[in-house]
Amino acid sequence: MAAPYILVLYYSTHGATKEMARQIARGVEQTGMEARLRTVPPVSTTCEATAPTIPDEGALYCTEADLSHCAGLALGSPTRFGNMAAAMKYFIDSTSGIWMSGALIGKPASVFSSTSSLHGGQETTLLSMMLPLLHHGMLITGLPYSETTLLSTTTGGTPYGATHVAGKDNQRPLDEDERILCQAQGKRLAEIAKKLQDR
Repeated sequence: MAAPYILVLYYSTHGATKEMARQIARGVEQTGMEARLRTVPPVSTTCEATAPTIPDEGALYCTEADLSHCAGLALGSPTRFGNMAAAMKYFIDSTSGIWMSGALIGKPASVFSSTSSLHGGQETTLLSMMLPLLHHGMLITGLPYSETTLLSTTTGGTPYGATHVAGKDNQRPLDEDERILCQAQGKRLAEIAKKLQDR
């Protein structure tokens, strides 16, 4: 039997969500569990096009098997008008076979997002990503206020999941609070996945 892993699945345009995914993966790995980083291809704005099977750089594209066999899922997307990006929605819309199999029922999941501005729809984006995960029967895990950085951060971070403020030019790197919260989210998700597997 294969070792359990947490799937850290993200879409990133300017690199901020990708860096959040890396920090969440670090948190997962602090528990001794594998973090599997995966992404999804962009969606053409003019027509439906087929992307290469393997991207030119970065994480591999997520497969149905990656998602079906994970012990837990961290799902990340930049904000698009208060919602997840079309590329992530397109991928999720293709998972009806996984839904029919019930492969994700009872597994923990968490969400994360990046926006250009402080009030750019972070929380609604996180909520939009939770909805299909609930339809899949997943158990949503947020960030509890025992993570005291939530009480002091002046940038990203919500009880619904880790967030980042990338700035109007999308070039602002993650600050220390945002890194701490991303890692805490990954660690919590992995710890819950382990407990669920041990029952």
